[in-house]
Order: sequence, then C-alpha cells, then structure tokens
Amino acid sequence: MTSPLPDTPDERDRRGTFAAGNRKLGRVIGCSGSKATVSAFAGKDGAGLAELWSVGRLISISVGENRVVALVCSMETDSAAWSETADNVMHIEVELVGEIHTGISGKTEFSAGISQYPYLGAVVHRMRSSDLAVIYDPGVSETAVIGNLTQDPSLGALIHVPSLLSRHFAVVGTTGVGKTTAVTLLLHKALQADPALRVLILDPHNEFAAAFPTQSVAIDTDTLDLPFWLFRLEEFTEVLFRGRPAIAEEIDVLRDLIPEAKRMFKGSTDTALIRRGPEKSSLTADTPVPYRVADLLALIDERIGKLEGRSEKPHLRSLKVRIQAAINDPRYEFMFSSNTIHDTILQTISHIFRIPGDGKPVTTFQLSGIPSEVVNSVASILCRMAFEIALWSAGGVRILVVCEEAHRYVPADPKLGFFPTRQAISRIAKEGRKYGVSLGVITQRPGELDPTILSQCSTVFAMRLSNDHDQEIIRSAIPDSSASTLSFLSSIGNGEAIAFGEAVAVPMRMMFERVSEDVLPRANSGLQPVNRGDPNGVDLGKIVMRMRHINDSPKQQAHQPEPRHQTEQLPSIDPAEEFGAAPARRRASDHETSAPYAHGRGHADAAPAAPRHELSSLRPSLLKKPLSSLLKD
Repeated sequence: MTSPLPDTPDERDRRGTFAAGNRKLGRVIGCSGSKATVSAFAGKDGAGLAELWSVGRLISISVGENRVVALVCSMETDSAAWSETADNVMHIEVELVGEIHTGISGKTEFSAGISQYPYLGAVVHRMRSSDLAVIYDPGVSETAVIGNLTQDPSLGALIHVPSLLSRHFAVVGTTGVGKTTAVTLLLHKALQADPALRVLILDPHNEFAAAFPTQSVAIDTDTLDLPFWLFRLEEFTEVLFRGRPAIAEEIDVLRDLIPEAKRMFKGSTDTALIRRGPEKSSLTADTPVPYRVADLLALIDERIGKLEGRSEKPHLRSLKVRIQAAINDPRYEFMFSSNTIHDTILQTISHIFRIPGDGKPVTTFQLSGIPSEVVNSVASILCRMAFEIALWSAGGVRILVVCEEAHRYVPADPKLGFFPTRQAISRIAKEGRKYGVSLGVITQRPGELDPTILSQCSTVFAMRLSNDHDQEIIRSAIPDSSASTLSFLSSIGNGEAIAFGEAVAVPMRMMFERVSEDVLPRANSGLQPVNRGDPNGVDLGKIVMRMRHINDSPKQQAHQPEPRHQTEQLPSIDPAEEFGAAPARRRASDHETSAPYAHGRGHADAAPAAPRHELSSLRPSLLKKPLSSLLKD
C-alpha cells in the first residue's frame, strides 16, 4: 500500500489547480517583452485544467495589485506524447495584451500598456467576466452592441459608432462568410445612432435593397437620370471609348467644344466673339452645366467643314461616330434620355443623396444593370459628388459611401482600374473625415485592394480569410501586441469576426448578432422570372428581348404618346429660361423621391413626370437637332 502524498502547501496548490471551478490555471515560467510562458498541469484523462485552456482565450496574470491580460497563442505538452498513466505538464505561450488596474477614481480600468511585467512563478487565473467587460468597454458614450464576445457570449460586443463612421471602416472576408449581413447590421446601428446620416451604397449585386425595405430608395437604370453633362471630361471619354485608351486628339476637341456647347445652351448669341476673346470663362469641360449633344455635334461638323481635307478630319469624324453610337445605345438611356437635357442637378442630387430624405436616408445604387464600361464612370461621379456635397455644405450633410467589391474600383495595381474613380475614393479616405463624408469598404480580396485605402480604414472587421496574401495584408494593419489574434482568420466560423481599430477598445473576437428575416439582404435582379416551373418551359424569346434591351412589357408597348407631345415639349429647352429645371422622371412607387427643388426655390408644384417609355420617343427629335434649328422653329 502506497503512502499518501505529503500535504504540503505546494502539493495542495498543485492539486487545487485540477478543480474546474478554481480560477488558478498555472504559473509563469518565462517572460519576454511581449510574450510569456505558462506551465500548467493536466490530468491523465485530459480533464481538469486541459479543458480550461484553449487557443484564442484571454487569461489574467496576477502581478501585485494589477492583473496582466494575455492571449493564449499556442500550447504543447512537456513531452512529445500524452501520458495515460501520469499527470501531463503543459507549456502555454501567451501574448501580453495589457493591464487591468485601479484608476485614480477608484474604478477598475484597462490600459494597453504594462507597468509591471509578470515575475517567474506569478499565478495565472481564468479571466473573470467582469474583467472582460472592462477590457472590451470603449469607455465612451454612443456605443452600440453588434454581437457577443466569442469567449463569453453573455457579454455584448461594443463599438463606438462615431469613431466607426468618422474614421472609415472595412469589412473583409471570403465569399459566403456573411459580409453583407454584417454590413447591414452595422448600417442599421449607425442609422439608429445618427438619424441625420445619409448612406449611399454602391451595390453591384442588388442585395441591399431588401436589407432596408422602409429606409431606402433603390436606384437602377429604370429610375436613374444621371445627365451626361454631370460627367467630367475624363469620365465622359471613358464612356465614349468604352474602357479603351482614349485618343489625345479627340479629347482635345472635346475640351475645346464642350464649353462652347454649354455657352450655347446658356443663351450666348455671339459665339464668334466668345471664341476669339482672350478673357477667362467660368465654363470648362468639367463644369456641371447643361449642354446639348446636338450642339456639340453641330460644332464638330462646323470644325470639319473648315478644315478642308486637313489631317484632323479623321479624328473629328471618329469622335462624331463615337458620340452618335453612345446616344443610340439603349443601355445609355439613363445618360441621354430627353429628361437629361434640362438642368436637373438639384433633382439628381436630391434623389441620390436623400436631401431631404423623406424618411428614407439610404440609397442603394444598383450597378448590375449599368453597362460594365460605364460602371467606373458612374462610381467616380457618385463618390466625387458625395465629397463635394459634404465639402460645400461645410459639414451640414453627413454622408457614408459604402463600396461593395471595393477592389474593383481601387485595385492594388495602379495600372488597373479607372483613375478618376480611384482619385475620388482616395480623396474621401484621406480628407473626408474633415468634412463629414465617410467610407465603408467591403471586399473579399484585401490583397487586391489599394493598400492606401485600407490603411485609411481605422476600424476593420476581419472575417474568415483563406488566402495567405490576404491574411498578411490584414496582419500588417493590426498592432503588434495583438498580432496573434489574426492567426485564427482561416478557421473562424460564419458570422464571426476579429474587430480591431478605433471603434473598439482592443482587438476582439466576436460573433455578429443575427439579422431579422425581414431585413436580411438578398440578391434581386429586378426582373420577374421568365418561368417559375420546369426549366424546359423557359421563354427563350423573352430572355433574348431583355438581352437586346427591348421592353417586354405589353402594357408599355401598347401605350404610345401622341405626336402633339413633341411640339409641347420643345419650348421647355428654350435657353432663355436660363437652365429651367424639368421635373425628374421617376417610377410611380418612387413618387416620394421627386426632388423638392426647382429654380433654387423650395417645394415645387410640378406636374407628374412622364414615364421613360414616353420620353424615349422624343430622344431622336430633341437630341439630334441643333439648338439653333429648334429656336428657329
């Protein structure tokens, strides 16, 4: 019969560590400037302390009156095998995160710095729930709960909403991990904290409209009037050349003639004097002032007639063909519809940026229906206008621009993408905080995103990433004291994230709360299915009509406007009206989004706008005739 173990204090302490309810886990046996090594015992059956240790958990180390907070990075046994007959000794490597101490006011506080490092033999304890609450408390008001801590689901994951918005944020993660749902949750929390916020979502998959059923207006090619004259020269040439390299000679012609076309629309009669006059003009090719494509084409024809066989003629003819092709392309109708020949800038800004919002502060700009060669120009205009509205309102309008699939617009390779779009988004990222415009970046490939943009996002929600390069990009953005946190990026579950940055106190591993079914984002093409039953019965003819951009609605095809409407509409483009604003065309369901401005005044009693299929019949007569011929009529 073996004698019992001696009942010494050390033996009682060692045996006490096996009790699951005891907070004592082990002792420090090594320490460096950023890490420490802990020795602990585990029962031969794997029970006891072995169940209390796991990678990614926070533990505390008692050092005098303070408690040093550490993150478990790795674990291994003292020997290469697990003993089934004797106790096992474990060596745990931890990363020092910060320190919990009593502040001057007598309140328990957490600080990222460490005033006293653990000594050898210091006792390691399980982390108390009260200490976790102190660690992850931002310590400021205007916080929002976005989920629960992974280590202790009873505690909420808190973020500071003003820091999230003012200093930009990013949500990264591979496909299917819940990025869109997480962004939906963040936007709902942001709108609750700041009802005056205006949110513009660049939505390439038409997912977010379902996430804000009562708070958003969805803009697609059917409800969009984005006049061509709002495009800057670079953006307009991107449309004309359809993503191909532009020809310098043709750009020079546009730079010269577009200001003249704008002056013609404004009502200047002595155009010859304007051309030879040396005085400066406020109108440039980039000034957002209306002009008519027909006048631009007439000026090109005039210049062709004066050249008399010179070498510039081919460039002018080529430019004229490009412009005519864009006008006649039905996919570009949102740019060249008859409604865009009026000065509708107030209506356009009001509709897109929700000023006033009429209870709908969110705009989901559905890019899936816009031609791929125009998407970059449209994104450039929207981001540029968002910055300028915030700038010229002196912070009176707070705007959040959310870029889904952001690596498309600001790729890491500077040779790729569209430079004006990169420039507009970069300007928001670098200077937007000063004027009240914020940026939200969503991407599944942070390695393909411009690192300058990502570095400007002060708060990052890193969800599961399987690519090593993507993980390295995120790892380079996190503080060194919490770098081990990102070692879990390849294995965390759906809906789980590691949040770090200005909006959180310390990097935290958390689970986003579930979004209710009625605001769950889901993709929507905006089209009715051609057949809900057997795929063998699909109406292929209807699909082809949609591919050819032919309206397949019998009701709209049957309804044609009377010829007299053309003559009634002609006086509305009289330049003597000095940019008279025309009522914006909208769907009946979007009546509440009609702009409340006309001629710079308040709410206008405008007549109901005509549907697009009626206005489409006026395009040939209005766009292909010079302004001078219309005035003569």
